[in-house]
Amino acid sequence: MNPDTLLLRQVHPTFVQDGQITSQVFRPTPKDENLLSAYNGDLITAENAWKHFTSEPANLSVGVMAISKGECDTQQLPVIEDKIPFVEHVSIDFAGKTKNGIEKIAKLLKRVAQQRDWLFRAEAGK
Repeated sequence: MNPDTLLLRQVHPTFVQDGQITSQVFRPTPKDENLLSAYNGDLITAENAWKHFTSEPANLSVGVMAISKGECDTQQLPVIEDKIPFVEHVSIDFAGKTKNGIEKIAKLLKRVAQQRDWLFRAEAGK
């Protein structure tokens, strides 16, 4: 990976309000143990990442947004190429950040992702 590598995030339908993504897209939940899952954009396209993710019936996604590794580096968020549970998997590490700090970073990452726009958008009804 390099600073320009895009980290692809699936957008759950509940993370879209009034046509805009919420910062939840870029905020780990307590069950995530401060690790935010993403796909390594050097290894898979946004469309194929969406197809892979939604191939499991329980996984819902309306599309794919992205931030870059460099944008994570700027926020002092290490990106771990763990390749688990699949080869293209990476984890964005929020460890050591306060709840307030995580929220601020998530809002900033949401803004940069919105400027980049959707990399893949699912068709209506999928």
